[in-house]
Amino acid sequence: MTSSPENTEEQSQVTGRYRAWIFALGASLLASSLIVTPFFWLGSPSGHDIAFHAGSWLDAAGQWKEGIVFPRWAEWANHGFGEPRFIFYPPLSWMLGEGLGFVVPWNAVPGVFVVLVQTLAGMCAFALARRVLPERVALFGAFCYAANPNALLMVYLRSDFAELLASAVFPLLFLVAFELGGTLANRRGSLTRGIGLFGIILAMVWLSNAPAGVLASYSVALLFVWAAVTEKSWLPLARGAAGTALGFGLAAFYIVPAAYEQRWVNITQALSTGLLPQENFLCTQTGDPEHNLFNWVASSTALLMILLTGATALATRRGMVGEEERSEKRKIWGALLLLSAAATLLMFRVTAILWNVLPELRFVQFPWRWMSILAVAFAVFLGAAASRRLGWLVAAVVLAILGGTGVFLAKHGWWDGNDIPALRATIEQGNGFDGTDEYDPLDPRGYDRYNLPGKAPLVRMLPPKEDSSKMSSAIISVVKWTAEEKLLRVKAQGPLRIALRLIDYPAWRVELNGRQIEPERADGYDQMIVPVAAGESRVRVHFTRTWDRMLGGILSAVSLLVALFLLRGPSPI
Repeated sequence: MTSSPENTEEQSQVTGRYRAWIFALGASLLASSLIVTPFFWLGSPSGHDIAFHAGSWLDAAGQWKEGIVFPRWAEWANHGFGEPRFIFYPPLSWMLGEGLGFVVPWNAVPGVFVVLVQTLAGMCAFALARRVLPERVALFGAFCYAANPNALLMVYLRSDFAELLASAVFPLLFLVAFELGGTLANRRGSLTRGIGLFGIILAMVWLSNAPAGVLASYSVALLFVWAAVTEKSWLPLARGAAGTALGFGLAAFYIVPAAYEQRWVNITQALSTGLLPQENFLCTQTGDPEHNLFNWVASSTALLMILLTGATALATRRGMVGEEERSEKRKIWGALLLLSAAATLLMFRVTAILWNVLPELRFVQFPWRWMSILAVAFAVFLGAAASRRLGWLVAAVVLAILGGTGVFLAKHGWWDGNDIPALRATIEQGNGFDGTDEYDPLDPRGYDRYNLPGKAPLVRMLPPKEDSSKMSSAIISVVKWTAEEKLLRVKAQGPLRIALRLIDYPAWRVELNGRQIEPERADGYDQMIVPVAAGESRVRVHFTRTWDRMLGGILSAVSLLVALFLLRGPSPI
C-alpha cells in the first residue's frame, strides 16, 4: 500500500514545521545559555531588585511548606512583621521562582529562571517572525530577541525577573493582535479562538509584571486603532476590546484586590524620589550621581536599540512594501514602525505631558522600560535585514554588537552569589528581610515601618493601656504561627496587652475567645496589639478573604469559562 502524493506532501510540511520549531528551540536555548555563562564563575548578578525577588521566592516557598498554595501575605518582610506584598505584586514570577527552588539548588534559581524565560522569549519571537520572514532568518530574529540589549540590562544590572517574564510573551501577544486586527491573515479562520488566546496572553503579561501590563495594554490599543484606520473598519477595535476585556477578566483575581486595596497602603511611594518618570527620561541628569550613572547605562542601551531598529527598518523597507503579494508584509512593517516610533518618543522628555495625563502610565516609572516594546520590532527588522543581500555581514555585525553589549553590562554589574544564601540565613534565624515602602499600611498617624523593632519576639507582654505601671504576670503559649494564622493561649493574672510580631492590616481578623475585636496599634508603627483580660484567653488572628478578593476570583472564574468556550475553535496561529 502506497501513500498518495497529497499525503506525502502534507507529511513533509508537518515534518518541516516541527523541524523549524526544533531549530527555534535550539537557537533560543543557545541565546539564553550564553546570557547565563558568566553565572558559572561570577555567581548571580546582584541587580537592583534581586533582594525583592529572591525574598519573595523564599517566602512563598516557605508558605507552600505550610500548606498555603497561593500566598497573599509576605510573612518575613519587614523582618518578620510581614506585608501584603503578594496582593500587590503579580504572582507568575514569584510562583515560578519558588517552584524552581524545589527542583534546583536555590543558588541556581536565578540562572535557571533566565534560561527558561529567555528560551520562551525566543520561541515567541520566532512565532511572530516566521509569519513575515523566511524561517532561516526568523531563527536569527528569535536569537536576537532572546539576547536583546534590554533583556541583558534586566539580567545583569536590574535583576527584574518579573519584567523579563512579561517581556518574553510580547511577540506572541502582538502576533495575535495583528491577526485580530486583520494586519495578518487568520490562517485557520477562527476569530473567536483568537480573542480567547489574546485574552490569555494579555492576562499572562499582567500576572507577570504590572508596569509591563500597562505598556502592553497601551501598545495593543495603538495596534488596534492603527488596524481600524488602515482597514477602514471598526471591527478591529471591537475584537481588540473583547480580547482586552477577557484578559483583564482572567487577571481579575490579582487586579481587583491590587486596585481596591491601594487605599490601605502607601502606594504613592512607588512614585517617590528617583522613581518618577521625569527623573528617568533618556539622558536625564539629577542630583544623585549613582542614579545618573545607571540612567546613563539604560539610556545608552535604549539609544543603541533605537539606532539599530531604525536603521534596519529603513534598510528593509523596500523588501517589505510595494508588491501586492507582499501587502501583508507591508502592513506589518507599518504597524511595527508605528509601535517603534511611539515607544521611542515615550522615552524622551518631549512626551512628559502624556506621562502625566494617561491613566496609570506614570506607574511605569522608568520611560526606558518602553525598550521592552521596541525589542519586538528590533528582532523582526533585524531578521528582515539578515534576509537581504550581504545579510551574513549584517548578522555578523549585529551579533558582535549584542556580544559587546553583554560584556559591557556584565562588567558594569555587581556580582555576588551570596544574596540568596544570606536571605535564607536571615529567615532561618527568624530575622526576615526588608519590606517595601509602597506596601506599608496607610496610617494617618504617621506610621513608619522603619520604626519597627528589630529581632522582635513573636509575642511580647505590655501593661494595660489604662495603667502603664501595672504589669501582670502571664503564661503565653503559641499554639500555631503560620503566615496566615496565629493562635495563642494566654493565662494572665490580670489585664494586659499582647504585642504580636505582625503589622496590622484590614484583612486581618482578630478574635478573642471566639469574638471578633478591633486590635490596638503601637505608637509610631503599626504593630498589632491585642488587649486581654485576667484569666484564660484564646487569641486567633487569621488573614481573611476580603470581598474584593472574592469578587476578583469570581470574575476570573467566569472569564476562564468564557476563554475555554472561545478556544474550542481551530488555532489562529
